[in-house]
Amino acid sequence: MDRVNIGNNFYRQPVWKRYLAVPLIYLPIITTIPFVMLGVIIVRLHLRHVGGMHIKPFSAFVPDWISHRYTFKNQISFSTDSRPTQFRYYRLYWIFNCKLYCPLSVALFRYAAYLVMIVENWWCPFDHDKKADYAPGAVDYSYWHIHQQEKAMLHPDDRDNVIWNQDAETKKTTGKKDGVTTTD
Repeated sequence: MDRVNIGNNFYRQPVWKRYLAVPLIYLPIITTIPFVMLGVIIVRLHLRHVGGMHIKPFSAFVPDWISHRYTFKNQISFSTDSRPTQFRYYRLYWIFNCKLYCPLSVALFRYAAYLVMIVENWWCPFDHDKKADYAPGAVDYSYWHIHQQEKAMLHPDDRDNVIWNQDAETKKTTGKKDGVTTTD
């Protein structure tokens, strides 16, 4: 597994850099998240207006509150330093970060990516080396698959891809193409 190295380098950073880094966590709340939320609303409207149904809701990406290990009563906080005036010493700080900010932010970005995958699979069912990663946003048929003449012009790998053509899954599982049984 590829890992990002942070823990091995944290205490090698000057103290001023570590303190400066903490507020940088919260700048996305002010700058990015409102725009991502607006983008999510617009993309959902787009998908609804082109006929999208059975789109997962945002809540499907948010972890259940009960699944979090810690509650306010047993939330761990920092206790190995003699400066208890810092936020890291307070349970409320960690509850906010670990039960609200982090999971909701990750859920928002995952949801936005999911919606964009649906848009991509609907409008652009053309394979590339990362397209398999778009499977969570699979659609029944792409824009190109609902038009028979254009569908016929698609490359076979694009025409018969299960991510944007539900008939390709049927062909694959039943061994049939256009009602004719095939042999491999």
